[in-house]
Amino acid sequence: MNIQENLNHIKSTLPAQVTLVAVSKTKPISDLMEAYNTGQRIFGENKIQEMADKYAEMPKDIEWHMIGHVQRNKVKYMAEFVSLIHGVESFKLLKEINKQAKKHDRIIDCLLQIKIAEEDSKFGMSASDASALLQSDEFSELKNISIVGVMGMATFTKDMTQVESEFKFLKHTFTELKATNPKLKTISMGMSGDYQLAIDCGSTMVRVGSSIFGSRNYN
Repeated sequence: MNIQENLNHIKSTLPAQVTLVAVSKTKPISDLMEAYNTGQRIFGENKIQEMADKYAEMPKDIEWHMIGHVQRNKVKYMAEFVSLIHGVESFKLLKEINKQAKKHDRIIDCLLQIKIAEEDSKFGMSASDASALLQSDEFSELKNISIVGVMGMATFTKDMTQVESEFKFLKHTFTELKATNPKLKTISMGMSGDYQLAIDCGSTMVRVGSSIFGSRNYN
């Protein structure tokens, strides 16, 4: 299990316009530092407290991405340093991020999480909800957040035809939203098992964990 080799291999397969988020949740800082020393600067965590602890101990040129489901009452713990929040799926959450960002005099980049999977367990908003949100007056009043793109999680299935259609739906949604919101640039989709397919479908940001760090131990 060689993190450096894994990372270099994955990077060699990514087109220039695709950003790699190394998903480091549950992994010890020693593993993250191995990736850091190989040149990786963008790490994704799915628990705010774990991300804040790692942020405190690691070099400050790292970009921290929050890729998990965000609880509003925990936004304050990451508002000072988080670079990108992937899973924004409600206006209430955006308002909270805006409020906490303001306290630190920051503008926090966010992705709208679009529900593309058929599973009920996946969070997200519909494409029409996202469109309505971006055009709303309430949204225009939020000065400390910036919506820079969309994120989606495909159904957990071996049926790649289904995954592909979900990815294409996210790309289509992005294209429609970008027509009225030209500053959108990021499509975050694709993980260890399907990131190549996601890139073929238009992804600009992939979230890869186990292919870099090995399988996770949740015990």
